[in-house]
Amino acid sequence: MTVHHFGEGNSLLNQFIAEIRDTDIQKDPMRFRRNIERIGEILSYEMSKSLNYKDKVVQTPFAAKKMALPNDKLVLCSVLRAGLPLHQGMLNYFDGAENAFISAYRHHRGDEDAFEVIVKYFAAPSLNDKTLVLTDPMLATGKTLENVLNALKEHGTPKQIHIISVIGSKAGIEHIKKVFPANTHLWIAAIDPELTGKGYILPGIGDAGDLAFGEKL
Repeated sequence: MTVHHFGEGNSLLNQFIAEIRDTDIQKDPMRFRRNIERIGEILSYEMSKSLNYKDKVVQTPFAAKKMALPNDKLVLCSVLRAGLPLHQGMLNYFDGAENAFISAYRHHRGDEDAFEVIVKYFAAPSLNDKTLVLTDPMLATGKTLENVLNALKEHGTPKQIHIISVIGSKAGIEHIKKVFPANTHLWIAAIDPELTGKGYILPGIGDAGDLAFGEKL
């Protein structure tokens, strides 16, 4: 797996990451969602540089102009519900892409730290010979993405897989390196060093789904 870590350099991306981490700014769900969306736009732009391109002649009012345009058939697959703002950011740039959605959530038994990831709802087009882009804002343990990958197998075999995440843990990244194809690309805004006992990223941001859409039962 190739990891593209954009938090290692200085850019405007750091401003958006700082704001989604800030507990005072987190009190505004609309601003939180918008920042996740903008991060998705930036990561989409960076990922677009790795896609396949094909020359096309475009007719302007004055003359014809040959331009290199993206030629991949993209399927954007987001993990509900936290992945929706990130998905929107990607759609702002890849507006012709097909879309897939999958629900995955952590199930804790009582107050135990251990949990299992349960996948329930899934809707997707055929993935055969397409470029699959998985979006999950928080790459914590990597178990969610592993389960999503397993669920996707019945929908075909993509020719290429990309993963877009906002913040990930070192442990989670090492886990998905073991289960995803070697030619997978991970595009990520920030990497944090640790996980809490319950498997949340530290320092992280908290629960992205709750911050974006409100607390759930």
